[in-house]
Amino acid sequence: MIKRILENNIRSALQTNPSVALLGSRQVGKTTLALEIARTLPCVYLDLENRIDLQKARDIEAFHRENSDKLIILDEVQQLPEIFAPIRGLIDAQRRKGNRTGHFLFLGSASIDLLRQSSETLTGRISYIEMYPVNVLEYTKSTSDIESVNSLWVRGGFPDSLLTNDDASLNWRYDFIKTYLERDIPQLGPRIPAETLERFWTMLAHCQGTNINASKLAANIEVSSVSIARYIDLLVDLLLIRKIQPYTANIKKRLVKSPRVYVRDSGITHALLNIDSYNNLLGHPIVGKSWEGFVIENIISVLPPRVRPYYYRTIGGAEIDLVLEFGVDEKWAIEIKKGTSFSLGRGFYEACADLKPQKKFVIYSGVDTFPSQHEVIAIGLYDFMGMLKDKQGF
Repeated sequence: MIKRILENNIRSALQTNPSVALLGSRQVGKTTLALEIARTLPCVYLDLENRIDLQKARDIEAFHRENSDKLIILDEVQQLPEIFAPIRGLIDAQRRKGNRTGHFLFLGSASIDLLRQSSETLTGRISYIEMYPVNVLEYTKSTSDIESVNSLWVRGGFPDSLLTNDDASLNWRYDFIKTYLERDIPQLGPRIPAETLERFWTMLAHCQGTNINASKLAANIEVSSVSIARYIDLLVDLLLIRKIQPYTANIKKRLVKSPRVYVRDSGITHALLNIDSYNNLLGHPIVGKSWEGFVIENIISVLPPRVRPYYYRTIGGAEIDLVLEFGVDEKWAIEIKKGTSFSLGRGFYEACADLKPQKKFVIYSGVDTFPSQHEVIAIGLYDFMGMLKDKQGF
């Protein structure tokens, strides 16, 4: 088992909240981590995709009476959204008895926003934590462990894909995609042909890290622009793609204001594009944008809770790949380069002149940290993530 950074966060949340929701896409390791935590606690586990367990959970009041002294873990909780209303009463009854924390751990394969719509009754009684695929800090030993970084980049961070050889990994990712298309998405209700959605998902992989032209995508798969927006929202809700919003605060320039879209897991990106090895990836036109998406997703996985990620681009071409806003008084500008040597274009420096960030970095594929021109720090991904992790209490 790979030691996950979130483990301590979940333990702390259970000690301070009546309930905790651990959210993440399927097969990301939620159940494994929850049961690892439960080894040290009295607990009972229900998988709501199991018919018998689902029946038990439907009468959650009776089930809780028999297990009120245990942590109750409810897996795939989005299968039974109506469960949150009675759970509110159970939590409040326990509070009146002085038992204020550690009653429920929910595991869900849907976004925080989607689940929150179903769990508004638990406001003030629940803490939300998102679980990401395995990241660089969890999988590699040090900044110089380049081979492990490249394996993680090629195969992605889903444990069953990562901890095997290239052929088995790619087959696992094909099955993962097929399962989402043929089972999970239809269960949510949208009547979208699997073939259409697969073509759309693949097109997003080709467009990794770009501003989406909904009209062009719609024409390519013969649907409306409204349908494109609906497909994107669906994949965002399932934690399969990410929208990075533009940074627009107090900027008196003509800005690109549409979000950038990334397939979140690099291994899924490569499976959609039929890239089966590191060597084939290096020769593919997507290599630069794939690396950019990989770096951004790894960075977001260790961001302190109040930090917001953006990108910045003007109509004139000034551009920053990633802007991290640590509140109103601190911004970091980050350029992402694939390779051990790099040069920064005029657009980056012009964008920094617009935003006046407190720190400027270029994240590259090398292992050394050193100052570059114009107060830009060159740094490897592992060391940069370590810096962010140390800043959790800023």
